[in-house]
Amino acid sequence: MGIITVLWEKWTEFKRDFYKITVAAMISPLMYLVIFGMGIQTTSHGEPYLHFLIPGIVAMATMTGSFGATAQNMSVQRLYEKALDQVMVSPTPLWQFILGQIIGGSLRGMYAGAIILLLTLPVRTDLIFNGWSVLVMFLNGMVFATIALVLSFLAKSYSDAPRFTSYIITPMSFLCNTFFSTDQMPAGFRQVIGLLPLSQASSMIRAISNGEQPGVFGFAVLLVYLMIFSALSVWFIYKKKNL
Repeated sequence: MGIITVLWEKWTEFKRDFYKITVAAMISPLMYLVIFGMGIQTTSHGEPYLHFLIPGIVAMATMTGSFGATAQNMSVQRLYEKALDQVMVSPTPLWQFILGQIIGGSLRGMYAGAIILLLTLPVRTDLIFNGWSVLVMFLNGMVFATIALVLSFLAKSYSDAPRFTSYIITPMSFLCNTFFSTDQMPAGFRQVIGLLPLSQASSMIRAISNGEQPGVFGFAVLLVYLMIFSALSVWFIYKKKNL
């Protein structure tokens, strides 16, 4: 019931700010699609660049959507509303509160990714998006929701949330196999970037869109990130660190 309660809160917030959330989820990815996809007439791996770009934008949208929703919400609740104090003394198991936040953040990320797919429907690309794509989007959203939770517990002020976005999310948005392939990166740096969660999500969604199998390694990497940051989130809230 604790998970359902948290998800209901997220649903209420979503209904209240539906238009703001939708427009915010559309603007940046749409600009990337127009500028990079329509403005740059080139090919990647023998395919039109737009075929390479769309899966990367979908993966990036799930990342930014889930991270932004979770980080902002938790920072406000913890630092200003002091709502977490009520959670700590409520009968709701704390792990259910954490899981509800993760699932809720992931669903927001999937919504952002779905908007990109709808916007690109008029473009005839023959790209494939199926149940495997949905699974990768959901898992990628969960990973970045847990990362947002941990960073929200570490935040000292509300201004820290935008800083975390600048330090972590923005570099990954541009480097992690979204706008260009990591194949041309220097050895060593390429391997490090390749192990980041967005790189794996982009690669898997791109493989699925081309009719290929996503591979086990990508799922393993995302699950490792999910387990590590989920454990850190639970540790922070059970130890009442920074609350």
